[in-house]
Amino acid sequence: MMGLKHNWYILGLSLISGISSCNDGKKIDRKLVDEVNKANEVKKLSEAEITTHAMKWGEKISMEAQKALMGTLQKAIQEKGPEGAVSFCNVEALGITKEVADKYKVTIKRVSVKNRNPKNVPNEKEKELLDAYAYNSENKIENQANIQKIEDGQVLLFTKAITIPNGLCLNCHGQPGKEIQEGTVEKIKNLYPDDKAINYQVGDLRGMWSIAMPKKEVVKGIE
Repeated sequence: MMGLKHNWYILGLSLISGISSCNDGKKIDRKLVDEVNKANEVKKLSEAEITTHAMKWGEKISMEAQKALMGTLQKAIQEKGPEGAVSFCNVEALGITKEVADKYKVTIKRVSVKNRNPKNVPNEKEKELLDAYAYNSENKIENQANIQKIEDGQVLLFTKAITIPNGLCLNCHGQPGKEIQEGTVEKIKNLYPDDKAINYQVGDLRGMWSIAMPKKEVVKGIE
């Protein structure tokens, strides 16, 4: 740690010396020197501070992605009905979450053991966390968002349970022949031959958000 501080000190002196040379012997701009020193400060953050910020950041990102998805989905239902919504999800949903992911330099997934899109199958770690959320749901225990360290601690994985919020979702995820109309059932079969995402009720656990956040990006966001 002493070596690191020493290197920053030398860098600061070098930059200040450069500033002095550029000014041809004129008085150094104190404001500019302060800005250089501030830029060279090493953030000393505890793991608890980083985890707390990661939790807040994950909540923000998941809510933004959810809002973008639901807003566009509701518009698709209004304009084209449930069948149109199935087509929308098939073509647009992954692109919407990727747009939010690129904005924050993270990876966003919505995973479920009862997936519709094959790309939403959970990996081994996600399956473990989904099982924990399912256990809580079955035992009437409130699910809380979670942070896990992966990839030797260099990535923080934010997860949050997704439940069926209202009857609107049952138009595509409810009981075939009851909530899901015949035309929508056929559309789902055509686009997703191996679909498992049916027979849900309002309040059921649908899956979870899985947001992988590089630790360096989390630290950047801490003031």
